Formats: sequence, C-alpha cells, structure tokens
Amino acid sequence: MAEGALDGLRVLDLTQVMAGPFCTMLLADLGADVIKIENPATGDQTRRSWGYAVTGEDSRAFLALNRNKRSVCLDLKSAQGLADFHRLARSADIVVENFRPGVTKRLGVDYETLSALNPRLIYASVSGFGQTGPYADRPGYDLIAQAMSGVMSITGTPGGVPVKCGLPVGDLGAGMFCAFGIVAAVHARERNGRGQQVETSLFESALAMSVWESTEYWATGEVPQPLGSANRMSAPYQALRTKDGYLTLGANNERLWQRLCAALELPQLPADPRFVTNTDRMKHRDELAGVLEEALASATTDEWVDRLLAAGVPAGPIRNYRQVLDEDPHVRARGMVQELDHPVEGRVRVLGSPVRLSGTPAQLRRHPPLLGEHTEEVLSEQPS
Repeated sequence: MAEGALDGLRVLDLTQVMAGPFCTMLLADLGADVIKIENPATGDQTRRSWGYAVTGEDSRAFLALNRNKRSVCLDLKSAQGLADFHRLARSADIVVENFRPGVTKRLGVDYETLSALNPRLIYASVSGFGQTGPYADRPGYDLIAQAMSGVMSITGTPGGVPVKCGLPVGDLGAGMFCAFGIVAAVHARERNGRGQQVETSLFESALAMSVWESTEYWATGEVPQPLGSANRMSAPYQALRTKDGYLTLGANNERLWQRLCAALELPQLPADPRFVTNTDRMKHRDELAGVLEEALASATTDEWVDRLLAAGVPAGPIRNYRQVLDEDPHVRARGMVQELDHPVEGRVRVLGSPVRLSGTPAQLRRHPPLLGEHTEEVLSEQPS
C-alpha cells in the first residue's frame, strides 16, 4: 500500500448513520486510522435496521459508509468504557461526533473534557442545525434540512408538489464540509500546536450549496422557484426530449449557443427576438425548449449526443444506475466501482474515491469492520 495523505492521524469516530460516517470514511480513504467507537449492544444504527439487508452480519447501508475503519465496542455510560475512551483520546488527533447538542457533555466526551486531556485534539461535531441557535436542539434529518434550508422549494418542476433532491445533500454535504474543516484544523495545528473545535450542520451545508438561489433572490428580490432541470443563470442548459428519450445539453454562453443552433440546423434562431441574449433566452425558457425539442425529435438521444459533441456543444444522455455502475466504460476506466473482501459477505462492491492524489492516493485498505472486531487490538495499543 502506498502512503496515504493522512497517514499518522488517528481519528476516534463517535458517529453513526450517514453524515458523520461519510466524513470519517473520507479521512480513512486518505490514510487516517479511523477507530469507530460503537455501543456493544447495537453498534451503528445502520448495521441492522437501514437499507438493504445482507445475508450475514450487516446492512448494505453500513458497508457503503464504513470501509477502512476499525471497530471498538465501548459502553460510554459505564465507568470502564468511559475510562477506556479517555485513554484513547489522550493520544488521538481527532474526535468526530454527531450526537444531538448536549449529549456529549452528559456522557463526558465533550470538547472541554477531552481537550483538557489532550490540548492538541481536534474535535469535530456534525449536527442537524449546529451547536447554537434556536433550532440547535431539533433532531437532524436530511429531509428536514432540505425543507428548512430552501432546497425543497426549488427542486422539482414548476407548479409541482415539493420534492427533495434525489441525493441526501444535507447529510453528504455536512460530511464533506466537516472533513474539509478537520483537514484545515490539522494544518492550523502544524503552525500553532493547538487543537480546536470544528462544527457544521446538515442545515447549513444545504444552505451553503444554495449559491445560485441566494444570488437570484438578492439580485432580483424575487423568491426562486423550481425550474426542473433548467439552470437559474443561463439558457439553454437543461434536459430536452429527443426521438427516443432525453438528453442534457449546455449552451450557456454565446459561442456555444451559436454552435447549438448550427448543429440543430436552426440558423434563424439567434436572430429571433425572444432568444437574442442569454437574458432573453432565460425569460422565454419554455418557448425555447419547445423549439429545440421540435428539432431534436428527428433523431435518437445517442445520435444527437454524438452530433452535438462533434459540434463542440456539451451534451450527454440521462442514464440510470445500472447503465452507470455496470456498463459505463468511463466509470470503469476511472475506478469508481471498487471491490473489497469482507469476512462474511465475500466480495462486496463499493464506490471508489473521487479524490485523486498522485503521490498519496486514496485506497481501499480495510473491509467495513464487524462489530467490535478490533476492540482488543486497539485497546492493547494504548498505554495504561
């Protein structure tokens, strides 16, 4: 195994379900020694009760988010379990937790307690709404974060019922932002020798991704509305119907707009008063889509994608996950589907890391751990 970018960093992972485990998996993929602290009775909630069950030990949801980690069972409500955790914390670099605010203090694993034991400790918290503010005590769920941050108000088709983004952007965004904050804190510690607190939330992560929507509101004073697949800042930039399905295309500047009109053999379109400028095209987005789809109806999606790409117009088909995960040659070439050996499940497929480092690459080093698989191993590594 090549050296990982985060080799030498030890992370105590007090998280479960999605946002926190995604954060710590990102760190683990890059070489950090992530020790997943789990309740001996149940472990991470996703081991048993989430997603798609497997024939053996754990659910597919757990396997998807916990590779490259070691599992240690500690009952933090017991004196011995808490003492063992404090012993681990004295030599750890990072602690990550996603309890509801206030729980860590009751358990004795809060930042104040642990930083007194280890002033270099970086302590990261992921919650639904943050550690402070009027919503801090509310439970954190991606669906609720999407609703309250505005994301659901702009997702879907005009006039349709509210729908959430297909991906859990609050959960996964919080995990990514937290990992980013942790790495920044590690860099700061190299300069000043001190640890610090890092925190983010599902709500703020979803809101932070609303860059175009906030821009539209502040620029116009109008509340952004759902646009389907269309873009808020340019047109045409959306999914359009073809003879046998749909494609996506992006003609979001004048050069690409001219190329698109030429490829569709619509030389009169650039002079149409409705479509002369990007502002005009946005104002008449639905009419423009109708004109374009009339032309696209003459050929299949694959034929049009080939023609548009040859003309220098960004375009692509809409694919389902079977086509992406099993059939796409680019996914295969980029290694975005990986396999690892699991002691119970055998060969298990997982998504690869999207982060490419030439000298210290992300790697699959460990299978998602069995509950408590490394308890004795890890505890024996610590000084008494």
